Amino acid sequence: MDKRFKTWTYIEGDAPLVHDGPVNNIYAIEGQFMDELELGKSQLMARHPDEAHYLPMSITRIVQYMYTPPVNYTANYLERAPRISIVTPDLYKNFIRVLYNANTSERFHPMRDISLPEVNIPAGKLGPPHLHKPPNHRHILAFFVGRESGYMRTLLFNSWKENDNEIQVYEHLPKNKSYSESMADSRFCLCPSGWEVASPRIVEAIAAGCVPVIISDYYVLPFSVVLDWSKFSVHVPSNKISEIKRILKVVPINRYLEMQKRVRQLQRHFVINRPAKPYDLLNMIFHSIWLRWLNVRLPLLSS
Repeated sequence: MDKRFKTWTYIEGDAPLVHDGPVNNIYAIEGQFMDELELGKSQLMARHPDEAHYLPMSITRIVQYMYTPPVNYTANYLERAPRISIVTPDLYKNFIRVLYNANTSERFHPMRDISLPEVNIPAGKLGPPHLHKPPNHRHILAFFVGRESGYMRTLLFNSWKENDNEIQVYEHLPKNKSYSESMADSRFCLCPSGWEVASPRIVEAIAAGCVPVIISDYYVLPFSVVLDWSKFSVHVPSNKISEIKRILKVVPINRYLEMQKRVRQLQRHFVINRPAKPYDLLNMIFHSIWLRWLNVRLPLLSS
C-alpha cells in the first residue's frame, strides 16, 4: 500500500475549504488525519496530482465555510453525513465516505464506506490513557458513565442506572470514583450508542484493557474488514439490554480471558501516533481507504 496508494494535498490559498479539521475533542480523528497528510512526510503523498488515487476533504471545514453563521457541525452535519447520497446520488459514485456515524439504517454502505472510530482527544494528548491491569484485579463486572443521549441509553438507564453493584451504570460519576480507573477495574465496559451509533467509549475501553460491550443496532464497527470484533467484544442489541447481566455472566472464564488478551494485542490499532506508525489508528484508516478504493475502483484524479 505504501508504495502504490497515493494521496494529493495542496495549498489552495486563504481560508482553506477542504483541508484542516479539529484535532481535539470527540471528532478529532478527522483533523489528525488531515494534519498528518499536511505535514508532507507521509510515504502516501503523491509528487504530482496525476499520481494520486484520492483527494481528502474535511467535512468540518466545508460545513463551516458554507454556513453563516457557523453551525454546530457535530449536531447538524456529522450525524446526517450518511444521507449525502440521497440528494446527489450521481456524485456519490465518485466518493468514498469516511464516517463516524456508520449506521446502515441511514444509508451507510459497508462495502463502499468506511467506519471511523470516535476518539476523545484532550488538548495536548493523543487519546485516552493506557491502563494495564490483570484480569484477576478487575472486580467490576461491567461499567458505564455518560449522559442520557439517545434511546439506546434511555433503555440502558431504565434497566441498570445505579441499581446493581455488578452492572455499574451512572449518568454522573460519583465523586469517589475515577473514570479511567473504573474502566481499568472492569472486566467489561458498556459502550452504548448515543445520538449516533458510534461511541468514543469503545476506544477508551480498549485502551483500558476492558472488553467492549457494543450496545447498538445497525452499527458497522471500525476496521471490521480486517478485525473480527466477535473475538474481542460482546454485542448486545437494543432488545437485549435488560439481559446484559445474564449475557455477561454466562461468558466462560476461558473465553473472557482470551477476549481480554486480544484486546491487549490489538490496542496498537487504536493508538494515534504523530507521525503515524505502521499498524496504528491513522494507518488503519489509510489501509481502509485503500481497500475501499480497490473495491469500487474510483477513477484517478487525472481522469
